[in-house]
Amino acid sequence: MSEAAAATSKAAAKMGFTEGSLIQELGYDDDVDFDLRDALEDGIDSELLTEEDQDIVDAVILWWRDGDGDLVDALVDALTSLDDGGIVWLLTPKNGRDGHVTPAEILEAAPTAGLHVTTSEGVSEDWAAARLAPRRKS
Repeated sequence: MSEAAAATSKAAAKMGFTEGSLIQELGYDDDVDFDLRDALEDGIDSELLTEEDQDIVDAVILWWRDGDGDLVDALVDALTSLDDGGIVWLLTPKNGRDGHVTPAEILEAAPTAGLHVTTSEGVSEDWAAARLAPRRKS
């Protein structure tokens, strides 16, 4: 396994997915990190669900770039098929890459969508991930 492949596999493991997890992928385009997708699918031992799938899922992976539209709307849409206690991983291009989304924009959009940022990870050479969890009901 190459060093880059090993790093991608480690990043996928850090995202906390296990075999049998149902993961829906939103925002897929030809610029996504295919090695990361492959590592995620290997980790859950199945394919990622698409935007058309209506299953209740354990997590959503949302690929998001500056210019994709309204981030709050996209996050609210991501919650529609999310199981209670599920999480959203927001993947955005790293600083200096086309489509970079500032951390401030994420921190502003998340609470409006009923989410909060719990952690962030560099998951590949070109993509960063922010883990967003639903706010707990009081």
